[in-house]
Amino acid sequence: MTSGSPASPIHDHNRRAWDQRVRKQQRFTAPARDEDLVDPLKTVDAVGWLGGDIRGRRLLCLAAGGGKHGLIYAAAGADVTVVDISAAMLELDREVARQRKLQLRTVEASMDHMPMFAAGQFEIVIHPVSTCYVPEIEPVYREVARVTQPGGLYISQHKQPGSLQAEVQPSAIGYELAEPYYRTGPLPPVVGSLHREEGTLEFLHRWDQLLGGICRAGFLIEDLTEPMHADRASELGSFGHRSCYVPPYVRVKARRGGETASAGSETHRRVWTP
Repeated sequence: MTSGSPASPIHDHNRRAWDQRVRKQQRFTAPARDEDLVDPLKTVDAVGWLGGDIRGRRLLCLAAGGGKHGLIYAAAGADVTVVDISAAMLELDREVARQRKLQLRTVEASMDHMPMFAAGQFEIVIHPVSTCYVPEIEPVYREVARVTQPGGLYISQHKQPGSLQAEVQPSAIGYELAEPYYRTGPLPPVVGSLHREEGTLEFLHRWDQLLGGICRAGFLIEDLTEPMHADRASELGSFGHRSCYVPPYVRVKARRGGETASAGSETHRRVWTP
């Protein structure tokens, strides 16, 4: 399924970049492994934010093509729709779904423009790292809020601004901040970095935009974690070593304001005021 999403030079650049990354089998284009599907919820929800059972739940994997995230949630029993701007990434989802005999839908669209979905269509939105590929994050959050039912969950992961500011390799005094915090336009091109994706256009979003934007869109932030990638024994300049000093990601659990009739297997009635 494809959408009539309006194109932009940034959108088109990143779509081509991810199509090319699939062709070259680069990082984040590897499909789910056998071990990922043995206990799928443990793979993607070790902290238990999803309540232990998502069977039958209407779940959107946003900007999450590549044959991994959608397949894992489908293996856990969710009714999964995957959205991505890259046709090649979505083809990986369809290919792996056929191989694994799993059901999901794929939609080629931009995360900030999803008119094909009705208001409140999804109970859960899972959003892996991808907001760095759009210059403005607020339109993304508005669309997520629109398609999430009242009381629904929005779980997103983002690149921390400090990680996008810091040099990839350390100087004599450590990983120095080279990019301004208050900046416009895409970050400079990068080569050979595990913290950024070569060939894409990436943008730094400040904390007030990342977290404040979620709240202003009508969500209540319930929890926040920083995935652990630090490895003190790793080589100087490696991903693990840099992560000891500059945490690369943040993961946020938020709930859509309004009323909900269900959460997991229990019945609840709560009201959140955005």
